[in-house]
Amino acid sequence: MRRLLRPVLGAVTAAATVLACTTAAAPASAADAPYDVLVFSKTAGFRHDSIAVGTQAIRELGAANGFTVTATEDASRFTTANLAQYEAVVFLNTTGDVLDAAQQSAFESYVNGGGGYVGVHSAADTEYGWSYYGSLVGGYFASHPAIQQATVRIENRAHPATGHLPQTWTRTDEWYNYQANPRAGARVLATLDESSYSGGSMGGDHPISWCKTVNSGRSFYTGLGHTQGSYSEAAFRSHLLGGIRYAAGRAKADCRPETGYTNLYNGSTTGWSQAGPGSFSNSDATLTSVGGMGLYWYSAKQFANYSLKLDWRMSGDDNSGVFIGFPPSTDPWSAVDNGYEIQIDATDAADRTTGAVYTFQSADLAARDAALNPPGEWNTYELLVEGERLQVFLNGRKINDFTNTDPARSLAGHVGLQNHGTGDDVSFRNVRIKELGGTPPPGGDTTVQAEAFSSANGVTPFTKAGANGGQTLGYVDPGDWAAYPGLDLTGVTSLRARVVSGGSGGTIGIRTGSATGPLLGQVAVPNTGSWTTYADVSTTLAGVPAGTQTVYLTFTGSGTGLFDVDDFTLVRGGGTPGTPGTGPIVGLGGKCLDVRNAATADGTQIQIYTCNGTAAQNWTVTPNSTVKALGKCLDVSGGGSADGTKIQLWTCNGSAAQNWSAQADGTLRNPQSGKCLDVSDNSTTDGQAVHLWTCLAATNQKWTLP
Repeated sequence: MRRLLRPVLGAVTAAATVLACTTAAAPASAADAPYDVLVFSKTAGFRHDSIAVGTQAIRELGAANGFTVTATEDASRFTTANLAQYEAVVFLNTTGDVLDAAQQSAFESYVNGGGGYVGVHSAADTEYGWSYYGSLVGGYFASHPAIQQATVRIENRAHPATGHLPQTWTRTDEWYNYQANPRAGARVLATLDESSYSGGSMGGDHPISWCKTVNSGRSFYTGLGHTQGSYSEAAFRSHLLGGIRYAAGRAKADCRPETGYTNLYNGSTTGWSQAGPGSFSNSDATLTSVGGMGLYWYSAKQFANYSLKLDWRMSGDDNSGVFIGFPPSTDPWSAVDNGYEIQIDATDAADRTTGAVYTFQSADLAARDAALNPPGEWNTYELLVEGERLQVFLNGRKINDFTNTDPARSLAGHVGLQNHGTGDDVSFRNVRIKELGGTPPPGGDTTVQAEAFSSANGVTPFTKAGANGGQTLGYVDPGDWAAYPGLDLTGVTSLRARVVSGGSGGTIGIRTGSATGPLLGQVAVPNTGSWTTYADVSTTLAGVPAGTQTVYLTFTGSGTGLFDVDDFTLVRGGGTPGTPGTGPIVGLGGKCLDVRNAATADGTQIQIYTCNGTAAQNWTVTPNSTVKALGKCLDVSGGGSADGTKIQLWTCNGSAAQNWSAQADGTLRNPQSGKCLDVSDNSTTDGQAVHLWTCLAATNQKWTLP
């Protein structure tokens, strides 16, 4: 995300439809640096008639992909000096005991020191008495049925050996059963569906290809490759090539064992919502960004203490990011201002390029560059959140370690994927999460956009000027309700709601579990004066359960069209919710926001001036509402949105031009325009005018409120 290129957002749609379309062909990746591969095919047991065609296939792959192949069945080649010239060694359908003790020792040193191993098919039927090899290959052969067609299910679609494959791959081969399941010690890439063939004996979890790290080395194994025909199949050849590239260190992958994760996205978009412009296409269990700038967020639940993993790919010099720790909202800028973005961008500044916690902390660039696959290839992020500590892993290597110290933010909250804009084409696969338990309460209040419900009766989002995020929860009639899952109520003592009503008003009830669940509190909503005049209402809550809950707002009253709800805030602690603050607003250079000459005429310019304690600098700030001095309101001239629009004093009228929202980054934003209160020319001179400007979170846009 490049915030300096931030566009102005207009009204935000409640949930843009995820488009279904055909996935474009994968972009070409950069050529690998040349390397050398040793193909070893010695047999001391059954000999496969596919060895010759397999060796030739690897030679052809090498000629086309920049590596040189040496083929041998001479075990004496396994010396420390000779192995050192190869980036990877392929055991191609070896069987039995093929190396003596000295050769085994040399090979162990080679792999432990950073060399690569590729095992093909009966490489698992090799060296049963050598425990190191058993760990390296990952699993020993047990038995096999007759050659037949079966369905292979691709579990990891980011690894270079499987990223090109569909979710299910039907082909004919000899299908091995293994003595033990390798999952506990390896990252499984593909499994067999035993219901699709006869003779499987491993049950519902039957790995057939996997990868792992061994000390500083890399291991890839595929159980495919018995038949001669395998080596003429384009998909199998790409599978084999990807395994060789990984083992040789030319393609990176996260090959740590992985268990206990729950899919948030693997083709199904249930639980996801679009905030802001643009969308994501959804094809072949792959999300690809379309336009923007918006956010596709998992609205079904908030998370704290978790490991979030996902696979991503850029087409070129593209831009996106993964957001974490933000409250529910249909405004994508809420995630920017309240959460953290882990950046995806190859060429920006250090603190806003791939692996950075955007604008907060750069990645370890050396570690990042060593782990990063180029555009056109898949990468895997792990975002490990433990309390307020975030560790970022790229393809299994830690590249960032960040601790949140801002009390206004938390790493606990929702997660989402950014669609940055036209031309920034980034794809995502296999978004999954493992919750680690021990969830801490959020560090501050939680504000929820009322239109961001997961289910409802009667109500609907309504686009309205002056609404935070551009919409309200509208068409509220007696008996209606709206549900908001995944809200942590730990420490919540009261609720504040921003409402608007030109009708009869009514009552909001706050419940948990269902629309008829326990009543925690209720608050009356009056006629606020018009359908464009907003007001805050609040109530204390009792019997609030701790932990993550589904909160229901229920509505009662007389007649129809009672009121709209813009947003509501779960307030923690004992303070009175929604109490306005009164005093100076301090900005650039320690100067105060000031009404020029203390004049009260409509249109008086607002400026900064040395703080002097006068009434011209005494402001009353109502959260997510007005900012007042001298009995009038801080106002965007003409309700404009252009950079440089005058900020003035004006008779309070409830319009969107007089609505201001304090952001977690210290800025004061006018939601209608999406722009910020800014000291012109970044000058600290007394009398310097303030105006409206694109939000940059720069020092001349940061204010300390009373």
